[in-house]
Amino acid sequence: MRKIIIVLAGLLFGAALLTGTSAKADIGCGCVKLGSNPMCTATIDECMSKVGGLCLAPCDYQPPKMKKHKKM
Repeated sequence: MRKIIIVLAGLLFGAALLTGTSAKADIGCGCVKLGSNPMCTATIDECMSKVGGLCLAPCDYQPPKMKKHKKM
């Protein structure tokens, strides 16, 4: 009986993983560092190496926009 429950739980878990939506490219990492405000970074590696924080939740990452140069 226990084996059947474990197999059924595994099948339900696998079905839940396969029926999910595909990942979007604009999802980033909600990076949190002690003593500072949370920020959204592009990847988990960027959060850990550049900011020195931990990725706690996904966020809506939008890359910084390029500023137009003004002619003098």
